[in-house]
Amino acid sequence: MKVPSMIAAELRRLTASRMGILALVALVCVPILYGGLYLWANQDPYAKFPDVPVALVVNDEGAASTSDPSTGSETQDSRVNYGEDVADNLIEGNAFDWQRMTAAEGAQALHDGSVDFMVTIPADFSEALTSVASDDPHQARIELDTNDANNYLASSMGTQAVEKIRSSVAEMVGSEAAERLLTGLSDVRDNLITATDGASQLADGATTAATGSSTLADGTAQLADGTAQLAAGATTLAAGAQQVSDGNRKLADIADRAGSAVQQAADALPQVRTDITTLLADQGLTQEEIDGVLATLDPLGTKLQEGNTKVQTAVGQVDQLADGAASVASGASTLATGAGTVATGAAAANDGAAQLRDGLVTLRDGIGTLRDGLSDGVAKIPASTAELRTLQADTIADPVKVSSDKLASAEDYGAGLAPFFAALSAWIGIYALFLIVKPISRRAVTALHSPLRITLAGWLTPAMLGAVQMIGLMGILAITLGFTFNHPLGTLGVLIFASATFAAIILTLNVWLGSVGQFLGLVLMVLQLVTAGGTFPWQTLPAPLAALHHVLPLGYVVDAMRQLMYGGDLARAGWDLAVLGMWLVGALLLAAIGVTRMTHKRTLRDLQPSLIG
Repeated sequence: MKVPSMIAAELRRLTASRMGILALVALVCVPILYGGLYLWANQDPYAKFPDVPVALVVNDEGAASTSDPSTGSETQDSRVNYGEDVADNLIEGNAFDWQRMTAAEGAQALHDGSVDFMVTIPADFSEALTSVASDDPHQARIELDTNDANNYLASSMGTQAVEKIRSSVAEMVGSEAAERLLTGLSDVRDNLITATDGASQLADGATTAATGSSTLADGTAQLADGTAQLAAGATTLAAGAQQVSDGNRKLADIADRAGSAVQQAADALPQVRTDITTLLADQGLTQEEIDGVLATLDPLGTKLQEGNTKVQTAVGQVDQLADGAASVASGASTLATGAGTVATGAAAANDGAAQLRDGLVTLRDGIGTLRDGLSDGVAKIPASTAELRTLQADTIADPVKVSSDKLASAEDYGAGLAPFFAALSAWIGIYALFLIVKPISRRAVTALHSPLRITLAGWLTPAMLGAVQMIGLMGILAITLGFTFNHPLGTLGVLIFASATFAAIILTLNVWLGSVGQFLGLVLMVLQLVTAGGTFPWQTLPAPLAALHHVLPLGYVVDAMRQLMYGGDLARAGWDLAVLGMWLVGALLLAAIGVTRMTHKRTLRDLQPSLIG
């Protein structure tokens, strides 16, 4: 009997009754129902997030705003309430079905399962966000309450939602703080420009002052030299004047003695005239004779009086000269003392002027350095506008923009799971078929002596039915669910080839172990379910399971489907198919060996008639 005849006989057996046909159709539809329904249910769950109910509790009491970010001006009376801003943004964003509640209402709804999680914005939320400008900076809190008894993944979703809220608030507050800082820097730059202009004017003034102080120092040096010479001359003059005064004083003393003697002579003249008269009278001269003698003497007395007057006048003049010389000597002494003081002061003034000159030069150089430093500071702070500061603040608050590029792309969540569940459906479909398909006809084994043909017939029957299953599953994925395939025929080919490989594996288990082998097919499915890397990367598996990933065939089917469905590496898909081919050939060889073994253990029951003929 040829292989097609054996296949036809097995199909006639399976469709011999109405219940058999229904059973066969039902089992053929198993992978279609499993893969189709699961992927339909999970095709795009993210699009349904706006239907997920979430409690939103806003207790924020707001906080005083100390400045206006747009102008930097003080606005003492204004207040901000970031909690309300966050709540408005969340509701408008429609990421979830946000429901405003009180804390008590939210807790009850979370307990009852009316909401999947609860987000609370506490009373000090705005106060904490604005505390960075105070002496008590501290972080703001966003509280997340979950209930895993409702849904564990809802808790994970809540964690991700709160993280997005945190990053959004951090960006918003960071943008405002950065804009305030940049506005302050702009004001600093304007003030630096003013300071630079002032420093330039001050530098010009300091240069002028330094030049004037240099001239002043030269003048005070000349003054010091002149006053020193004056002091020396005044000292010499004082000495000479003192000598003159001393000489005049001696002359005045002599003149005084001479004047006194002349005065005495003049004063004695009347008495002398009287004595002469008396003497002449005693000599017996007559009055006339006496008068004649006196007449002769009187002109001499007159001259004596005149001479006395002149002498007294001269003495007075000599005395005045002596007094004047003494005054001149005293004045010259005072002059010499004053000239010495002036010379000392002029020398001190000269020293001070020199210090002033040096100090003003240092000041000029320092002001020049200050001016240059201020100018450099202005150059290092770029000029800005309000629009530019807003862009800069936004960049500072959110400096990194993620740019993603996919070498191969799945269109949605369901498409991302499709390779795994389609491959798993292929295994489940073949496993279900072997519930009614006879792996090997023992009558054929007894009647025929060709283990290879018997093995091929036992494999091709479920392999063809598996191909029907995969064509139906592919139709559901492409038409009903609308998944797109970069290589649709290649993807279908992988599914059919995988189904045929799985049929060979389960056939081998049944040939060698019978019903135990059928059970091991279920165990093998479970192992591949966790090691195929269909959801999480296989690298996250424990080491023993990760090792099985490189051995069991389901992981290679998943990888080949990803490459062909998403437009990945075709060479990699080729290697996956090569591994499947090795499993297929190896399983068929083992099955043939098992069939050969069976030909040596025949019983009378094996000879009972069957549909194979």
